Amino acid sequence: MGLVHVDAEVSPNGGPWERVRLLVDSGAEYSVIPLRVWRKLGLQPKRRIEFVLADGSVIRRKVSECRFRLRGTDAVSPVVLGQVGDDPLLGAVTLETLGLLLDPLQRRLKRMRLRLPGLNPKGVVQ
Repeated sequence: MGLVHVDAEVSPNGGPWERVRLLVDSGAEYSVIPLRVWRKLGLQPKRRIEFVLADGSVIRRKVSECRFRLRGTDAVSPVVLGQVGDDPLLGAVTLETLGLLLDPLQRRLKRMRLRLPGLNPKGVVQ
């Protein structure tokens, strides 16, 4: 499978926007923002989380949240505050928050068809 990169913008809620190129990684739960970008935006860590890497090793990274803007949609998502050597990633949680999914065969992002199975067409809860 080929690699898919996208250009997105990130912002602290209500702050300036910064452009960033991200590798789309639907196997990663959280997105990773490069060190220089999150420091420039003034993002502050909210907690530390353990992550398991592809080789099975475990690392701890600080996590915050920021607003992502991509393809005319913007939404707030958790974000890993990248360290030196960390690759910028667009993960599954951010993709879902933006209503996007990765089509690996066509190597592009597509709009997700969102479902609300508990509602009938008139909007009354069943």
